[in-house]
Amino acid sequence: MPSQRRISSVQAIDVELASDSGVPAYNAYELMGTQSGGKKSVGYLKVDLKNYLRTRKQKELLCGEAAWLVDYFETRGCEDPSFFYSLQLDTEQMITNIFWSDCRMIIDYGQFGDVISFDTTYKVVHGNRRFVIFLGMNHHRETAMFGVALMYDETADSFVWLFETFLKAMGGKAPKTIITDQDAAMAKALK
Repeated sequence: MPSQRRISSVQAIDVELASDSGVPAYNAYELMGTQSGGKKSVGYLKVDLKNYLRTRKQKELLCGEAAWLVDYFETRGCEDPSFFYSLQLDTEQMITNIFWSDCRMIIDYGQFGDVISFDTTYKVVHGNRRFVIFLGMNHHRETAMFGVALMYDETADSFVWLFETFLKAMGGKAPKTIITDQDAAMAKALK
């Protein structure tokens, strides 16, 4: 029963160690099941493990990284009036996604933003946060960045927020073509 499921403090240490080592949640859950004599003996479900890790990531961000990041963004905003950033918060007022774009990116998008590539596979940073980039090419066939984001999940709602925020940063100008991977949540959000 849901009220009976919980991750014990000992299990939490193992889960955090696995996560910090880069082991995906699914594999960590399988490992916990093997150690305890079967998945039924673990005491929680895979979804409980994912929720625990997400809450942990958000608390880490709240306790240090978030304050530093907001301070950095505000400083950049004072130095560059065109600097744009936005934070998405969940129902518990914890940061879920972050987007930013500077003056050079916005100008480049205005000139070369007809075709963009949206790359979510570029890099996974600490805590399994996705570093995603809006890219294009300039008239010298050089790569131009139009915006960047840190995403904590890849749900349709997160992509909708990100694409709407990108359009807001770019003055409402939508690209004519977007090149992406074939992610179902992303395709749903693009509609």
